[in-house]
Amino acid sequence: MCSAPVPEDKEAELVRLTGATWESVSRRGLRSVNADAAAVTTDPVSGRTAFVVADGIGDHLSALRAARTAATIAARAGAEHGARAGILAAQRELHRELPQADADCVLVIAVLPVADGQCDIAWVGDCRAYRWNGRVLHQITTDHTVAEFWRARGQTPPPRLNHLVTTSVRTVRPGDIGVAVTGASSGRLLLSTDGVHKKLDIVAVKAILAEANSAAMTADILVDSALRLGGTDNTTALVADRPAR
Repeated sequence: MCSAPVPEDKEAELVRLTGATWESVSRRGLRSVNADAAAVTTDPVSGRTAFVVADGIGDHLSALRAARTAATIAARAGAEHGARAGILAAQRELHRELPQADADCVLVIAVLPVADGQCDIAWVGDCRAYRWNGRVLHQITTDHTVAEFWRARGQTPPPRLNHLVTTSVRTVRPGDIGVAVTGASSGRLLLSTDGVHKKLDIVAVKAILAEANSAAMTADILVDSALRLGGTDNTTALVADRPAR
């Protein structure tokens, strides 16, 4: 098992203070590199925690660097200023640190408040956020893909268009960033790359999230199940649990 990057000990303690327990698991598929990344940061002033999963575009080191850089910056800025601001900060950092055009990625960020309240979510591309409240599984995000664009207009696109994204961290215009809010009082949050959710349908995802396993075991089952079903892409799942108060 290869876990995605985790915070330093001090930040991990701050994460625990929010009442959420979490774990991320990432495995390489039939690729040269695992260009997925995950990051978690808690802002020491507000106490908000930002969870991020990113997926590099392409099978090369520039994609890997882009995903890791964007995930780290988005988590840091998102915890302080909000999910959408996290994506914009990641975009600025990619342009500054990695000017080459092929250094790009897609990502999803969820910012969890300390007290009961709404979870702030933003995304570009086809990473997803789900929330399981113990009864209903809600897919919060909508993929920014060519296929989804045509489906929204009543067309049936060929399967290959499911993998062609229309936004990315490097190229997105501020008005095209996906934004949403969801309840955060209790329940289970899942952030995943497409290597997971494009092999597991929503029924399978719900069944796995509904099991009374730890966040770590749940994330591991999700990525392992996607690969066992023939997945060839890199697979990353971040699961965060917030128990009822």
